[in-house]
Amino acid sequence: MQPEFMALLQQLRNRYGKPMIISSGYRSPRHSIEARKAQPGTHAQGIACDVAVSGADAQLLVKLALDLGFTGIGVSQKTGAARFIHLDTAPRRAIWSY
Repeated sequence: MQPEFMALLQQLRNRYGKPMIISSGYRSPRHSIEARKAQPGTHAQGIACDVAVSGADAQLLVKLALDLGFTGIGVSQKTGAARFIHLDTAPRRAIWSY
């Protein structure tokens, strides 16, 4: 994981004020998800993680992440699946839903 990303993630945790369960962090380029991509994704670059969260906590986490300058925010909303927020610092601004 990139030190700058980890420092920003710690700032987020401090503002959130609760434990954050990281469901996915660094992934090797050989990881099954990364291997399907044309180029390594943000997880393989060490600038992304997924945080397990739902409900009002998810809304708060997204707001705080935007305030801190995370540039990629993905919100998992699949019914019956584990819910999480993807956070990254790639050089673009994007918010999406899974």
